[in-house]
Amino acid sequence: MEILVQKFGGTSVKTAESREHVTNHIKDAVESGYKLVVVVSALGRKPDPYATDTLLDLVDYPAHNNSDRELDLLVSCGETISAVLMANELKKHHISATALTGAEAGFITDDNFTKAKIKHIDTKRITHEFRTNDVLVVAGFQGRTEQGDITTIGRGGSDTSAAALGAALKAERIEIFTDVSGIMTADPRVVDNARPLEVVTYKEICNLAYQGAKVVHPYAVEIAMQDKIPMRVRSNYSTEAGTLITETKETERNGRTAQLMTGIAHKSEVTQIQIVIEDEASHHHSQVLKAMEEAKIPVDFINISPAKVIYTIPHTLMDKAVHILESLGYEPNITKNCAAVSAVGAGMTNIPDVASKVNGALTSSDVQILQSAESHQNLWVLVHDKDLEVAVNTLHQVFGLDRV
Repeated sequence: MEILVQKFGGTSVKTAESREHVTNHIKDAVESGYKLVVVVSALGRKPDPYATDTLLDLVDYPAHNNSDRELDLLVSCGETISAVLMANELKKHHISATALTGAEAGFITDDNFTKAKIKHIDTKRITHEFRTNDVLVVAGFQGRTEQGDITTIGRGGSDTSAAALGAALKAERIEIFTDVSGIMTADPRVVDNARPLEVVTYKEICNLAYQGAKVVHPYAVEIAMQDKIPMRVRSNYSTEAGTLITETKETERNGRTAQLMTGIAHKSEVTQIQIVIEDEASHHHSQVLKAMEEAKIPVDFINISPAKVIYTIPHTLMDKAVHILESLGYEPNITKNCAAVSAVGAGMTNIPDVASKVNGALTSSDVQILQSAESHQNLWVLVHDKDLEVAVNTLHQVFGLDRV
C-alpha cells in the first residue's frame, strides 16, 4: 500500500471554489493508486467565522479567564469542522473518505497545552480505516494527552501534523498545498522578479523558514528530514509540480552550475538591543541572556564581545525586555524599526568572499548594516526597516536569483 500525505491550509479549504481544487488534487492521487491522508487547517483566516484567531476572540483572548486546556478545546474546533466538511465534499464526488480528529488519528502529546509536543502516533486506527476508505481527512494541529485531554501543537501545527504522519506511515512523500506556486527565491510581495525553485534541501528550507519565509513550518521540515521523507510545496490552484524538498540536490541541473545562494528571507518589526559591559564581562553576558530566557523573550542575532552584548528581539516584546534589563541595573541602547535579511544557500559553504560581496552591494545601495553574522549556509544582516525592500532586492540581484 503506497501512502501519500497531503496538507491543505486554511485558504485552500475556505470556499466551495477552493475546495473543488482540493478535491481534484485528491482525486488525481487516488486514481494514481495512492491511499491518502489529507491534513486540513481551520477554514480561512480572521475574520472568517471558524478561523483560529476568530475562535480566540470569542473568549476575549488574550484577556481571558480560560485555562490553556480550555483554549485548546476551543481552537481545535476549527480543524475538526474543516475535516468533516472536506470529507463530505469527497463523498459527494464518490470518493470513499472519512474524517478523523487528531486524537482519533493517533496523535499522543504531552500536556503542554497550546504548544504541545507530539510523543508518538498510534497508527492502528488509520490502518483500520484504510480497509474501507481511500482517503482519511485528519484535523491538523491537534492531538490528545495520555489522559484524554485535547491539545494543540502550536502555530504551524498542521504542517507538523502532516510531516509526523508522513514519517509514522512511511509515506512516499508529503505534499504541502498553499496559495503560491512553490518556494520562491524571495517574497514576491517584495521582489517582483522572484521565481519558484525546483529543488531545495531540507537544511536550506529550514534556514529560510526560520529567517522569515512562511511557506512551510521549519519543524515540519525537520521531521521529514529525520526520516528522509521527500516533501513538495505546491499551489492548490494549479497542477504544477512545485518545489521538491529533499536531502541533496544535484550540483548541476540543466547544464548549469548550482547557484551560490538559494533564496533571500527577511523578518521585519525587529528591535536591536545593545548593552555596554564595563567589567566582569562573562557574568554580565550570562545574566542578560538568562534574563531573556526566563522571561520567554526569544533572542536572535547575538553578537558578544568583551565590551558589549548585542542581540535582537521581536518589537512587540521591547517594553518587557527594557523593563527587565533596567531592573537589573543595565542601561540598554535600543534601535527600533529594524529588519533582518538573510541570504541562504548550500553553495556558499567554504566560499570566503560572500560577506564582503554582501557588504559591498548593500553599501553601494546606501543601506546601512547595523549588525551581521555568518554560518556555513547563511549570512544575516540587520538593517533599518525603511531599507528592507532595497536590501532584499539588492541581494536577490547580486546573487543572480532573478535569472532562470
